[in-house]
Amino acid sequence: MSDMALISRKGSALVREIHEKQKRDKSRQRFWELAGSKLGDILGVEKSVDEIDADTVVVGEDGEVDFKGKVRFSQHLAVSDFTKSKTISQQRQNLPIFSVRDELLQVVRENQVVVIIGETGSGKTTQLTQYLYEYGYTVNGIIGCTQPRRVAAMSVAKRVSEEMETELGDKVGYAIRFEDATGPSTVIKYMTDGVLLRETLKDPDLEKYSIILMDEAHERSLDTDVLFGILKKVVARRRDFKLIVTSATLNGEKFSNFFGGIPIFHIPGRTFRVQICYSKTPCEDYVEAAIKQAMTIHITGAPGDMLIFLTGQDEIEATCYALSERMEQLISSTKQPVPKLLILPIYSQLPADLQTKIFQKAEDGARKCIVATNIAETSLTIDGIFYVIDTGYGKMKVYNHRMGMDALQVFPISRASADQRAGRAGRTGPGTCYRLYTENAYENEMLQSPVPEIQRTNLGNVVLLLKSLKIQNLLDFDFMDPPPQDNILNSMYQLWLLGALNDVGDLMDLGRKMVKFPLDPALAKLLLMGEQLECLNEVLTIVSMLSVPSVFFRPKDREAESDAAREKFFVPESDHLTLLNVYQQWKANEYRGDWCNDHFLQVKGLYKAREVRSQLLDILKTLKIPLTYCGPDWDVVRKTICSAYFHNAAMLKGIGQYVNCRNRMPCNLHPTSALHGLGYTPDYVVYHEAILTTKEYMQCVTAVEPHWLAELGPMFFSV
Repeated sequence: MSDMALISRKGSALVREIHEKQKRDKSRQRFWELAGSKLGDILGVEKSVDEIDADTVVVGEDGEVDFKGKVRFSQHLAVSDFTKSKTISQQRQNLPIFSVRDELLQVVRENQVVVIIGETGSGKTTQLTQYLYEYGYTVNGIIGCTQPRRVAAMSVAKRVSEEMETELGDKVGYAIRFEDATGPSTVIKYMTDGVLLRETLKDPDLEKYSIILMDEAHERSLDTDVLFGILKKVVARRRDFKLIVTSATLNGEKFSNFFGGIPIFHIPGRTFRVQICYSKTPCEDYVEAAIKQAMTIHITGAPGDMLIFLTGQDEIEATCYALSERMEQLISSTKQPVPKLLILPIYSQLPADLQTKIFQKAEDGARKCIVATNIAETSLTIDGIFYVIDTGYGKMKVYNHRMGMDALQVFPISRASADQRAGRAGRTGPGTCYRLYTENAYENEMLQSPVPEIQRTNLGNVVLLLKSLKIQNLLDFDFMDPPPQDNILNSMYQLWLLGALNDVGDLMDLGRKMVKFPLDPALAKLLLMGEQLECLNEVLTIVSMLSVPSVFFRPKDREAESDAAREKFFVPESDHLTLLNVYQQWKANEYRGDWCNDHFLQVKGLYKAREVRSQLLDILKTLKIPLTYCGPDWDVVRKTICSAYFHNAAMLKGIGQYVNCRNRMPCNLHPTSALHGLGYTPDYVVYHEAILTTKEYMQCVTAVEPHWLAELGPMFFSV
């Protein structure tokens, strides 16, 4: 194995050390409340009354909560200084794409499908849609633009609406899963590729669109790849429909060949030279190395902002913490004045108002240091960056079919990604990129381009979607890079177990309904079984709670306290029912934020769950499925959970240890599970998913009766 692959498995020692330190540092206040904490001070978060009433609740006529007036991401975006000094039309003319506008429109006019290659920041995402609008392509339909990431779809739509001087959601809008900001007069619609994929269900020919832009196609997200196959057919059926594929890297030939040799148009980039510095030896701890490099640049380097690429939230928070600590030590130990360093994290779980801080200019000559995941690689363009520190790693979703689950793992990035990251330093002037790996590693250990997501992930949703688009033989579907056959067959098997497909692989009624929900197939089945067993209201809440990250807080310095608070919610036989209990108690306490803080619950997570719940409720209404309540008898809810998760059943073997009933894989109860302190261990359980940390843990477990398994999963179990 290569050095980089070994290091990515080990992880960072510094991050572990910081976690230990935070454990020891018990005197600190609840460190998750950002306000008043170290991380909060770095980010400049003030304590406010809002924490108690995070938002006012509007109750609809059916007693359900209405979220239409919620604060949205777009309201937090601020304006950069470059923007203030130039008028919007000057800025638009300043972009590289402006110089080739007429040639570009001519190529689009003469061809049905075009591939456009342009450096990130050349203006293709924001300008192209406007040129097409000005040219009159919106007369017969709207312009759709797909993005692989939520944050990008929202921030770009906001920017374009400003340039067109219209309200966001009027002429220009965006749509992401569980949030739609478009209106009847929308002509330019930014959305995630998943949203467009779901639209093809209702409208296979995409009649309402006259032209579709597939942006950031080089990222090859799962939905993008499936869309390619579908849009290829749409292009063949509709002569009046145009498709533009844009990419930031130079692999345009692949897209061009897929559509039968279509023209490739290059937008000249306006990027400056970037000097690349490699590490002389492999870095054992890349987080530590990144922090040292950042300190060195800050003290000795010329002015200019920094961008550090790391793999995930944990590392980013640890890095921000360590950097601020070292800056404090430096200021206290030297007599000379030290310039200010503004440390700003960006990752998808960060609250929206903090995400947008990265675009604002630092006050009085401070240097910005942005610590980001690979979202800053292509989707977001941040001005004023002169230094990039590239650790050489990123997180990738990989499907482990033995365990039947997707795992996010750290891997070395590809060469294409490394070049993208380096290019970020050359936007506003000549810059420098520090690569924390050796030149040899770049040449010999990194793949040329990343493995497309479709070849390394669970295809359950995709198979269900393609089946409902009347595509009978999935192995014949026109994929740009076909996924391994085992993955497709495995996913079909899973769907057959859930009752979505029949014995010959055709869609059943249940499957048709399941597609309507933007959920994992098993969760969709859980909802629909809730209707049959008449406990839909309770199941709806459980599904919403499972669709958001865990709502329980376990701060490192107050584990005993938070565990005690958690135990108050425990429903002895089931973690799923524990989640239901939490939500119902929160509802009984008028959705208060301070109540959550007192009970060690994540306010943000609960609000998100409430939002998801109201949207799933809308879908149920369109399917004319009435809400049913089962009252205090929760055994029927356990039975419903069993019906959707019997393929994840485990039986007791030995003391406190379980094995999966099908593949005999060992499973363990997590110490935080409600079943852990029962005093006895049930013989049979089902679980939501298995996670692999130090050992195989079952996450979210419910005890079930053995005869339910035989009744609901007759293909595996018999009495």
